[in-house]
Amino acid sequence: MANVTGSVSCAACGRELPIQQGRGRRRRYCDARCRDVARRARARTVNNSLTDDGRHDYVYGVAADDAAGQAGPLAGLAAAREQSAAAAAALQAAVDRTRAAGHSWREIGDVLQTTRQAAFQRFGRPIDPRTNKPMTRQALPGAEDKAIEILGCIIEGRWEDARADFGEKMLEAVSADRIALAWAQTVAHVGSYERMGEPLVFQADEATVIEIPLFFEAGDSIGQVTFDRESQVIGLFLRPAPS
Repeated sequence: MANVTGSVSCAACGRELPIQQGRGRRRRYCDARCRDVARRARARTVNNSLTDDGRHDYVYGVAADDAAGQAGPLAGLAAAREQSAAAAAALQAAVDRTRAAGHSWREIGDVLQTTRQAAFQRFGRPIDPRTNKPMTRQALPGAEDKAIEILGCIIEGRWEDARADFGEKMLEAVSADRIALAWAQTVAHVGSYERMGEPLVFQADEATVIEIPLFFEAGDSIGQVTFDRESQVIGLFLRPAPS
């Protein structure tokens, strides 16, 4: 039963939700993006078999919505961002331990629901054959969150909003109508959208690439967003997930 007459905040971002009356499930989130953020947080806590239990206690023990309730949505956002950074560091450490234990990139990719190449591109520590030193990876800060927001706009049918961070060439080449058509074709093949998976971030020359698994009722897809060094979108793809 809904019948919520008092003030209720979104469980993901802390924003106040509209009053609910009548029958129906009680609303907990602002929209699909907030629901996906909460789902990914739960998945990291419960299903991340690469991270040991002790690390979970440290990384996931602080709830962002608690901070939001005490000091407002901005404090909740800052707390969530800190959790995200800590979770990324924990996942990298877990992958390093898994590789040290002898597991393959294919096995790691299967756990992370991606390809072995994508897993290596995000978590691998390749050696530069010219210097025999580890090669550094410097992904664009905030690119993951922007990619989630862009795909969220597409999922919600806000085609023009999805183009907000497009570079000049992308604005010329990819119209709102073209994005809408690509999404319609995707839904026609795999059915209604259900949820997002865990983003993978990697470098391709000087660009930062974000790949986000998208799960539908009858199949899976990959949303890929590519940013240049100025945080402008220079690539956007919706393609079938690897089998």
